[in-house]
Amino acid sequence: MEIERKFLVDELPGDLTGFPCRIIEQGYLNTDPVVRIRRDNDKFELTYKSKGLMVREEYNLPLTKDAYEHLLEKIDGHLIQKRRYMIPYADSLTIELDIFEGRLAPLMLAEVEFPDEDAAASFAPPKWFGDDVTFSGRYHNSTLSRL
Repeated sequence: MEIERKFLVDELPGDLTGFPCRIIEQGYLNTDPVVRIRRDNDKFELTYKSKGLMVREEYNLPLTKDAYEHLLEKIDGHLIQKRRYMIPYADSLTIELDIFEGRLAPLMLAEVEFPDEDAAASFAPPKWFGDDVTFSGRYHNSTLSRL
């Protein structure tokens, strides 16, 4: 189960060089239901996500690099490329700051995953977060891949 909230980011919180950064590219084999392939640094995986906005089922399966590259030729829409910064936050939370590259630049989104729905509902975002887009399917990566 994935419980997360998502926010637009208009301005970076400062120098990001002190935070871990992951280089991610992902494509979608299907968007309803969501079936995604992803390269996350040197890790490759296939993901299934159920319908939903703040709460969704998510299953990840490992892929080899060869399997990933084979499936990459079969994606619908555009390949998404982004840098993800992992920023520690209060109450043992982590902000995943995605800075999109290529055709989706200069889009920036921040996601925060929660242990339960109550924690998600009571979350007070930092001042550098913009609009809450959790309940807008427009900012799902599967939707962005089709723009």
